[in-house]
Amino acid sequence: MNSNDQQVIVLMTDFGLNDPWVGQMKGVILSLCPSARIVDLTHAIEPQNIVHGAFMLGKSCRYFPEKTIFVSVVDPGVGTSRRPIALETSRHIFIGPDNGLFTPVLEQEEIMCCMHITENRFMLPKQSSTFQGRDLFSPVAAHLTSGISLKETGVEIDPCDCIRIDMPACKSPDNGRSWEGSIIYADHFGNLITSLDSDLIGNPEQWLVIADNVDPLPISVTYCCVENKKPLAYAGSSGMIEIAVRNGNAAGSLNLANGDKVRLARK
Repeated sequence: MNSNDQQVIVLMTDFGLNDPWVGQMKGVILSLCPSARIVDLTHAIEPQNIVHGAFMLGKSCRYFPEKTIFVSVVDPGVGTSRRPIALETSRHIFIGPDNGLFTPVLEQEEIMCCMHITENRFMLPKQSSTFQGRDLFSPVAAHLTSGISLKETGVEIDPCDCIRIDMPACKSPDNGRSWEGSIIYADHFGNLITSLDSDLIGNPEQWLVIADNVDPLPISVTYCCVENKKPLAYAGSSGMIEIAVRNGNAAGSLNLANGDKVRLARK
């Protein structure tokens, strides 16, 4: 990798911002590569929620320039035998734990190279068994930005051997007249992101979103289409159908949570 390319390093974790862990990761990267450009995708992944992290990563990487390096850490198995890996696709590089976090990348991207990271010379000399985000993944990203080849980081492995997890999906029990899905997560505003793909709806006027604890919802264009504090469904910026409450918090007021079933049905 050419150090003159000035790759962007994107960080995504479940660490939050109350503790110094994100700052320490950035400090390691900048100590090894002072010219690095670091972007925080989010550090608000629900703790240990690999599905949430995988969803956010899969939906976000398309918006970054080619050769971006993604350091993604949602890692309940840190310190165990799970492998630290690095994936190079036709567009980006992804570094993190082999625990299913990269499922969308493995299923949607063209994989050019997959490495089990084993080379200690690209890690910090003193390592914690519980913080590979700082001690392993961050320094490897910095070294890659500085010009080393991905294949120098360890042992090449078959991407087919990497861990995949079941991602929330939608399916039709009746040849497209309705679709069944679930709630994936609630965002900062309490909007509920579902696994119902907004591309399914075609003409929004023909569909209703059905969930427990709320009357069937027509598909609205945006929040202002309903009265204040009223629930609505709409095609969200995530590319999925979302449920919200105008100027309110759907997660808090509708008694709906991750994994709860939702349905898209024709009127």
